[in-house]
Amino acid sequence: MFPARPAPETLLKPSEAARLLGVRPTTLASWARAGRLTAQATPGGHRRYRAADIYAIIEASGGTDADTWKDDAVRLYEQGWSIRQVAEKFDRDYGSIRRLLLRRKVV
Repeated sequence: MFPARPAPETLLKPSEAARLLGVRPTTLASWARAGRLTAQATPGGHRRYRAADIYAIIEASGGTDADTWKDDAVRLYEQGWSIRQVAEKFDRDYGSIRRLLLRRKVV
């Protein structure tokens, strides 16, 4: 991760952007295909995401920390929500929520 917030024009690799958002790089690609996020192509054809766009998503979701949603997801599951309901709430896939719950030793 970055020691400080990168400049808005900084281009992030998919793995860097995904880490900040708490999602997988494949989720970013899916969001880009759906028009939710703009990917820029390098001369070699690799995707990059503007730091400003990534932080706009973080701020729009009400969080400044990529782990905030994870804590909320675990809490909802512990309150009786199904994995599928939690996944839909946070716009994640079933597998990523299940892996999160397994890592947190909740499932």
